[in-house]
Amino acid sequence: MLRWLRAFVLPTAACQEAERPTRYETLFRALDRNGDGVVDIGELQQGLQSLGIPLGQDAEEKIFTTGDVNKDGKLDFEEFMKYLKDHEKKMKLAFKSLDKNNDGKIEPSEIVQSLQMLGLQISEKQAKLILQSIDSDGTMTVDWNEWRDYFLFNPVTDIEEIIRFWKHSTGIDIGDSLTIPDEFTEDEKKSGQWWRQLLAGGVAGAVSRTSTAPLDRLKVMMQVHGSKSMNIFGGFRQMVKEGGIRSLWRGNGTNVIKIAPETAVKFWAYEQYKKLLTEEGQKLGTFERFISGSMAGATAQTFIYPMEVLKTRLAVAKTGQYSGIYGCAKKILKHEGVGAFYKGYVPNLLGIIPYAGIDLAVYELLKSYWLDNFAKDSANPGVVVLLSCGALSSTCGQLASYPLALVRTRMQAQAMGEGAPQLSMVGLFQRIISKEGVSGLYRGITPNFMKVLPAVGISYVVYENMKQTLGVAQK
Repeated sequence: MLRWLRAFVLPTAACQEAERPTRYETLFRALDRNGDGVVDIGELQQGLQSLGIPLGQDAEEKIFTTGDVNKDGKLDFEEFMKYLKDHEKKMKLAFKSLDKNNDGKIEPSEIVQSLQMLGLQISEKQAKLILQSIDSDGTMTVDWNEWRDYFLFNPVTDIEEIIRFWKHSTGIDIGDSLTIPDEFTEDEKKSGQWWRQLLAGGVAGAVSRTSTAPLDRLKVMMQVHGSKSMNIFGGFRQMVKEGGIRSLWRGNGTNVIKIAPETAVKFWAYEQYKKLLTEEGQKLGTFERFISGSMAGATAQTFIYPMEVLKTRLAVAKTGQYSGIYGCAKKILKHEGVGAFYKGYVPNLLGIIPYAGIDLAVYELLKSYWLDNFAKDSANPGVVVLLSCGALSSTCGQLASYPLALVRTRMQAQAMGEGAPQLSMVGLFQRIISKEGVSGLYRGITPNFMKVLPAVGISYVVYENMKQTLGVAQK
């Protein structure tokens, strides 16, 4: 693709500036598929794809928004020329800001240095992988022509956008975790991309949770009852015998309903905590993102925690014990008071920090290890590697926080047993260890682990399909 652009569009050292319009005209004719002298959005998309330059809906629309001066929904040759020339000027500024020693070439060490100045840490090997995707002559440096070729039709305009482009398109990780909310640019917020992306994530979460709900209910049953005799097969048989096949999804309605408010509160809180932890114009580092994400998670959990209690009660309940979510809430309020909706809140809150921290740390460690030891000619780990890193990091986080999750679930459900003692968090820990041993703190972890891979896989597939359906730009 770069060779095509250099041969037909961009001037070589021997070419004079005056020749450039002819070369741009050649490219314009290649994009003007029906030969009417103008290029619409469909022709731009098809033309770029045929040239091996697919950018995605958002990028192409941004080119049109910027280049279509008379707002007629089409680019004529003059508008096309002006856009490319203006874009080249911005790319020149970005190139110079990365070229720290002003030698006309960008080297891996300069990439590392530039990202460090923005609070992002990558290895020199990862920087080489970034440059490798741009470097067309194999010198492991990028000169102005290579840089211009690569970003000619990519509407990024400054270093921050370029880094975001590298992050999404090359897989270079700068601290993403399953527990850290999505971050959106101002353009994405203005264009409405953010709510589409959150909606896609919400639908993916709902489908994923519903698909793995039987395993989730089995986990809760094993956590609450703590019987060593209850194994996976016996637990499923007992649930089906007591309430039929439908009972395997008991409590899932609440689990799905809470996705929307939890996501909305977490997203809002994350933005607020980021502002509190950074000064005006300061970049958010990994530590600040972890703290912001953990606090946002705690805030969201505080808001939706009563629904967590309802989910547990419904999952453990026998057939007919509650008429539904509303009936369950009404019964708890009548017999136990408002405080019952926050039983187990303390261990739940305490469990967020080790889960989020270990999940984030392990995810970054696994990703960096893969990039440093197995990446060949691309900085993109691919879907399988990313999903594997996510599943393993989530598993490690759950291992660390599982005892707190188990105690939380028991505290949520212990009032269901008539005459049962209402133990505190410490009291429950002591009782479990004395009666069931340390292994009792991990009761139900097997079905919990069994649902990780299918949940992540289903969530990813649904998420990608929803993004396409909603027209979310591919990054």
